[in-house]
Amino acid sequence: MSVDLSLEDFEAAVGDALDQVPPELASLMDNVVVLVEELPPPGEPQDLLGLYEGTPLTERDSWYAGVLPDRISVFRQPTLAVCDSRDEVVEEVLVTVVHEIAHHFGIEDDRLHELGWG
Repeated sequence: MSVDLSLEDFEAAVGDALDQVPPELASLMDNVVVLVEELPPPGEPQDLLGLYEGTPLTERDSWYAGVLPDRISVFRQPTLAVCDSRDEVVEEVLVTVVHEIAHHFGIEDDRLHELGWG
């Protein structure tokens, strides 16, 4: 079963998830934008809920200057497809946002799964 949630409401859920990131952690995020997209890009699994594209903070060095922002994308349609309620969407969006922000900080999938954010 899937949930019917407008784009505006889904964007609000992403915004609410970002608001839950502790300020001391959010202040360390650098040159990154969070976007809502309908579907993952071609070549990616179409059931993907989120995607981090960029250079993690742990890999940046003096060469990192004048580059476009890293991108965290949260995919609306796949998220709605795996959820049965609005509350479940809100929870899944939070998990996805935290997961992708963790990639920005250089944390890999294996570690995120160990921590329960996989």
